[in-house]
Order: sequence, then C-alpha cells, then structure tokens
Amino acid sequence: MHRRHPEIDPQLLSETDEQRQLRTVLRDLYAEASGVEEVRKHLATPRGYDEALWARLAGEIGVHGLAIPEEYGGSGFTFAELAVALEESGRALYCAPLLPTVVLAAHALLLSGDRAACERYLPRIADGTLTATVAGFGPDDRPGGRDESHELAVTAEEGSNGWVLRGRADFVLDGAGADLLLVRAGTPAGPRLFACEPASDTCRRTPRRVLDETRRQALVEFLGAPATAVGTAEEAEGTVSATLDTGRAALAAEQVGGSGHALDATVAFVAQRHQFGRPIGSFQAVKHRLADVLVALEAARSGAAYATACAAIASPQLPVAACAAAVVCSETFRLATAEYVQLHGGIGFTWEHPAHLYVRRARGAEVLFGTADQHRTRLAGLAGLAARPAA
Repeated sequence: MHRRHPEIDPQLLSETDEQRQLRTVLRDLYAEASGVEEVRKHLATPRGYDEALWARLAGEIGVHGLAIPEEYGGSGFTFAELAVALEESGRALYCAPLLPTVVLAAHALLLSGDRAACERYLPRIADGTLTATVAGFGPDDRPGGRDESHELAVTAEEGSNGWVLRGRADFVLDGAGADLLLVRAGTPAGPRLFACEPASDTCRRTPRRVLDETRRQALVEFLGAPATAVGTAEEAEGTVSATLDTGRAALAAEQVGGSGHALDATVAFVAQRHQFGRPIGSFQAVKHRLADVLVALEAARSGAAYATACAAIASPQLPVAACAAAVVCSETFRLATAEYVQLHGGIGFTWEHPAHLYVRRARGAEVLFGTADQHRTRLAGLAGLAARPAA
C-alpha cells in the first residue's frame, strides 16, 4: 500500500535554469537539423535516422550521458535532465533510438548493479558509439514477454563455453540495428538478464512493419547466441520492472513534447486560416476545442513531471507515478494529434503534411509499454484496491 501523500520535494517539479538552457539549445538544434523533411529523408536510410546528428547530440551536448554517472563516462546529472531532452525529441519527432539506448538499456545496466557490465557498455552509450536495446522485457501479455504457457519466450543455457540464448522476442525497439541486446531470459534458477552482442549467424533479426515508422521494431530470434550474464538472478525481475517504469516516465515526457507541438502548430494554423472574413481561431467552437487540448496538456505536464521526479530520485512511488503518467499522457497525445488533424480540415491524413506522422507516433506510443487499461489495473493493485464483483 502506497502512501496517500508521497513526500516529493516540490522543487523537483520545477524546471531549473540549467534544464531551461538545455531545452533552448535542443529546440534550436532540432529546428536546424531535424525538421520533418529531414525525418522523412532519414527514414529511408538503413538505420532510419541521422547518424551525424546522433553523434552531435552525444558529443557536443552530451545528451546520451546526462543520466549516466561520471565514473561510467557520463555527465552525472539525473533523469530530470534526460527528460528535458526526451521532451524536445518528442516535440521534433526525432527518430533515432534514444528511448531504447539511453533510457531502457542504460538504466537496465545501472539498475542491475553489475559494475563490469556498466564499465564495458555505458561509456560507449554515453559517447554515442554504441546503440542498445532490451528484449523480452515486455508485459506478459505482449509479444516478446511470455508465451501462452507463461514461460519466458527466450531461454538461456549454460555450457562449457558460457551462456547461449535460444528463443525469440518480437517487436523489439531498434531490434534490427542495435549493437547490444539486453535480454531477459529464463534459466533453471529463474529469469535473468543477459548481454548479447548479436552476430548474423546466431541471431536473426527481421524488421517489422509498424504504424510508426519513426520508431523501428523487429523480431529477434536467438539461435544459440553467446551471451554474458548481467547482475544476479535474484535482482533480475526487479531490474526489469524498474527499467520499464523508467521507460514509461521517459515516454510520458516524449508524449508531452509531441502534444505541445501539435497544439502549437494547430493554434498557429487557426490564427492564419480565414473563413467568412475572419480567422477560424476566432470562432467559439474552435476556441473550446483548443482549450480542451490545453487543459489536457497541462495535466499531462504535471503527470510527466511527477514521474520524472520519482525516476530522478529512485522514489518507491515510481510505479504509481509511471502508470499514472502513461495513462494521462497517452490520452493527451491522442487528443492533441486528433485535433491537429481535424482543425487542419483533415489534411493531416495526407502524406505531404507532418500531422499524420504525429498521429502515428501517438498511436504507437499509447501501447508501447502496456495499454491504458492495463496501467489502470496495475494502479488499482498498487493502491490496494480489489476489483468489485460484477453487479
């Protein structure tokens, strides 16, 4: 049972001067180098993103190492600074694998407590030379988690030459291109984490066709792939759960950024689009719809800010905060992108306009780490609420 009034310093919910400066720098950079046309162009490349911009973000600004301790090559800031970068990347629809590499894989390594693995991989994540992702971390009812028999879909066998992985994980974020896979696999002693540097002869990776092309996913099949154990078996499930909650907080920040872009772009359009001799934004019905989006966006900002604060200080309230943020931010992003399309007269469904890309991102993001109904069910359990029998 969680405390009804968690103790979070209110200052953690406010933006610092450093975070504000980081936001300004990133917004200017994305405006210069990662507009919608650049996103479209790089989606057609083998890796699907601008690798030069990826290197600039890591080298010039240090985005990849913001939440990585200095001892592992990072800047030693917190998740709060990383959340600023994620919000701006969501606003710009940045299509590089920040979420799987810098959030999921990096935090899985940190949370595992395995110093050897951290020393081996985190410096290269921080400097942008290594991309990584997680596999088999999904909720049990999603592909890549457990199969219908409730067994993990990936298993690990220990032989004379070390561990090897067998099985498959589906819809793995950046699964076809990542240099490192952190895999949750079943062992005789229970689930455990493994680091796998995939090779073509032991790891087959098949890109999936997904709605949101800016966030690539793949089917990964392990055919006796060599792997190294990370952390301990006793801590594995706790690491996976905490990593997923951190991912939900990160995704909420992205969704706030995307919602903010959708609202700003729509407000700008209705101010210049005229009908009956006046801007359509002056009509009361349009004002009301935009006001609804603004109210929802402010609620989403609050939810994301609280989840970010909990992640930044490793609060025990993170599971509650992450699930709440996932619900409110997903619903806000859906609403904001729907109005983005509708108040542009439906133009968002044409390939030429950027609105449809944000619609696709919103639809993909709302089920990425579980659906809103699943989050609500989990929240009820965390709050100690038993389901009432049907009347």
